Amino acid sequence: MIDLKNLKALLEQRADLQNQMQALIDTADTETRAMSKEESDQFDKLEQDIKDIDATIEREKRALQLQSMEPVGSEERSREAAEELAFVNYVLGKAEELRSGEQNVTMANNAAVIPVTIANKIIKEIKDRCPILAGATMYSVKGTLKVPVWGNANTTHNIHVALATEFTDLVADAGKFTSVDLGGYLAGALCKIGKSVENNAQFSVVDFIVSQMAEEIAIFIEGMLLTGTGSSQPQGALNVSNGVTAAATNAVTADELIELQACVKQAYQANACWTMSPATFTAIKKLKGQDLHYLLQDDFSQDFPYRLLGKPVYLSDNMPDMGAGKKAILYGDYSGLSVNFRENIGIEVLRELYAAQHVLGVVSWFEFDSKVTDAQKLAVLTMKAS
Repeated sequence: MIDLKNLKALLEQRADLQNQMQALIDTADTETRAMSKEESDQFDKLEQDIKDIDATIEREKRALQLQSMEPVGSEERSREAAEELAFVNYVLGKAEELRSGEQNVTMANNAAVIPVTIANKIIKEIKDRCPILAGATMYSVKGTLKVPVWGNANTTHNIHVALATEFTDLVADAGKFTSVDLGGYLAGALCKIGKSVENNAQFSVVDFIVSQMAEEIAIFIEGMLLTGTGSSQPQGALNVSNGVTAAATNAVTADELIELQACVKQAYQANACWTMSPATFTAIKKLKGQDLHYLLQDDFSQDFPYRLLGKPVYLSDNMPDMGAGKKAILYGDYSGLSVNFRENIGIEVLRELYAAQHVLGVVSWFEFDSKVTDAQKLAVLTMKAS
């Protein structure tokens, strides 16, 4: 990445030199005279200094391009580097031209539309932080997406397979396809950044905006994919009837966890995992089996070093804690949940809207929906109602 500290210092020097040149012109105009020999020499020197700064900036840009010119994927890396540099220049108050009238950062309606390279970094961070989004079945379809689901034609009818003999008719029966519809719910996030941040030469503008916006979006999407009700909002994985009801309102037993795991068919166990709140995890961590060994076992090969009944454990602050009627533990394969991003995540920087507050606005919009499309892959432990 280009050295923002050096770049910003050069741009500030350039602006100062321009101000000095303009002051010389204004002085001569005010006094209605031509510039003196001394003023002309000073003007020419300032002009040369600006040209030298421009040449230095151009060399830094070329050096950045050379760093990314590798045999594999060099064109893609060069494009990403150019887009990132354009984004940094824009936030620093300088949107550069590639050719006459052409910019990497598109200006429109008091905002700048950030290149896809930057937006994709945000999507990647969401997947890293939110396992349920990474594991869900993903779509990107405009309009309404119909996901086909195979089932019985009614409570008793399905394709019938049985032993048969020659000259005896097979029993004709039927199954049918139904569908789960995925539409789109619009969501947005707004982050304000004080312009004083721009003056901190040690600060990485791109990293800050990406990490902060990604964190907020990740928390929101994870919450919807886990606990969304499906009524005027996306449907989360906890909205499955498959599962176990605990015998207590605020405690679970080892037997109940074993029963919950068994609710998911063997064919879907390979990628299954546990999801629970930190408080629930703390309670389960104290459980022991009949051999007096703890059910939760250390596994330092994973990001989170614990396994429960052989499967990895994930924690989420979006999961309900144990309490009367709460759905406290999710188990299964996340691919049983389908997610459609009808509009991918878009980022805009609003430079003028909050100018009176001396801040920049960074706004994100996206449109998505989620529904459980294969309930066999998921199971929920629900606490006893009070």
